[in-house]
Amino acid sequence: MRAILSDVHGNASALRAVLEDIDKRGIKEIISLGDLIGYGPEPIKCLEMARSFSVSLMGNHEEAVLFEPEGFSKKAQSAVEWTRKQLSNAHLTGGEDPFEFVGSLLKRHSEGGLLWVHGSPREPTQEYIFPNDIKRPHKLKPIFARFDQVCFVGHTHYAGVITEKLEFLMPPDLLNVYMIDQGKAIINVGSVGQPRDGNPKASYVTFDGDSVVFHRVPYDLKMTADMIYKVPELDNFLGDRLFKGK
Repeated sequence: MRAILSDVHGNASALRAVLEDIDKRGIKEIISLGDLIGYGPEPIKCLEMARSFSVSLMGNHEEAVLFEPEGFSKKAQSAVEWTRKQLSNAHLTGGEDPFEFVGSLLKRHSEGGLLWVHGSPREPTQEYIFPNDIKRPHKLKPIFARFDQVCFVGHTHYAGVITEKLEFLMPPDLLNVYMIDQGKAIINVGSVGQPRDGNPKASYVTFDGDSVVFHRVPYDLKMTADMIYKVPELDNFLGDRLFKGK
């Protein structure tokens, strides 16, 4: 059994709650699909917790901190610059430079017919696969051609499944369980630290090889929001949106 999570975005409170939930299930293997940092107030704590994961991939926010925030809004750019300063002024346990850890993150991970990326198989850190892309077969068909069975993604902060038949299935419609069959599927695991699907609870999935189960975990939203409000470089909007899950 594996736990797969994404888009923590510096929200250590949400990540702790998810890891506690994973531990209660007796799951030891954890895969992170990127964006451990960015937007949130505790990037170093999130990187520290991620060091024990089996696989950690790079998201566009890790890439932005290492290089430049291309295509980011002014609010997001400000958050990237603040996050970069936090990494510059800290060390992980054992003295490791946070930039070395971030720079070591892979852009993709694959096993058999399974693929894990942050954004999409075509552009691992940058391309979004949105629910309404089911209306754009010219976009999705080339993406489906780039993996064999199942591709796990994050990036949009919107949990759900896109099938090769170009259907978008929300977790409630599936009773939170998607069975793996012969058809290809893109599975978005949602966001731990900043969901945007209307549900403010932290999102992640478990995967046993035959089925994917979507989980939502409550955490102390107010604590994270209050920490964001205290940082001038982090726009208050980043805290406000946590309560709405949008």
